[in-house]
Amino acid sequence: MNASENKPAPAAAERAFLPVNIAILTVSDTRTAADDKSGDTLAHRLDGAGHVLAARAIVKDDQAAIVAQLKAWIADKNIDVVLATGGTGVTGRDVTPEAFASVYEKEIPGFGELFRMLSYEKIGTSTIQSRATAGVAGGTYLFALPGSPSACRDAWDDILVHQLDYRFKPCNFVELMPRLMEK
Repeated sequence: MNASENKPAPAAAERAFLPVNIAILTVSDTRTAADDKSGDTLAHRLDGAGHVLAARAIVKDDQAAIVAQLKAWIADKNIDVVLATGGTGVTGRDVTPEAFASVYEKEIPGFGELFRMLSYEKIGTSTIQSRATAGVAGGTYLFALPGSPSACRDAWDDILVHQLDYRFKPCNFVELMPRLMEK
């Protein structure tokens, strides 16, 4: 049995869809709004799923700049989720996972593990170069994805579209949102 045969189906008839406010952060020293294909891929997909693009930015591969943008969006009560693309590799300039880890209150280790498992089916052992990661801070979900459009498509289509859909059973991230700030 492959992973797609093991996926539960959404129970659309039982619950109404709840749109989520999502910010997209592209981490790159070279991309601009005109050529940000990965950010465009995410924006197109979240819009197609019925979610709201709440904000979008491009920052350099600089840990302090990434952290500053994350903290601003975590503090913004109109943003529920941040999807970042880029800077998750192993080169010297790839600092996105470190920036994310510095703001997490709770890590979601299964996200990166699942992303790499699904990616392995498509790109083989090259997936080991990805340090995709996720966590929660200030009641905001944070996801760091690789910088390629295909990796963004895979993460959205195989994981995030389901976990950001309140109708998805047996459980999803949206139904947990009201409880993220519990003490």
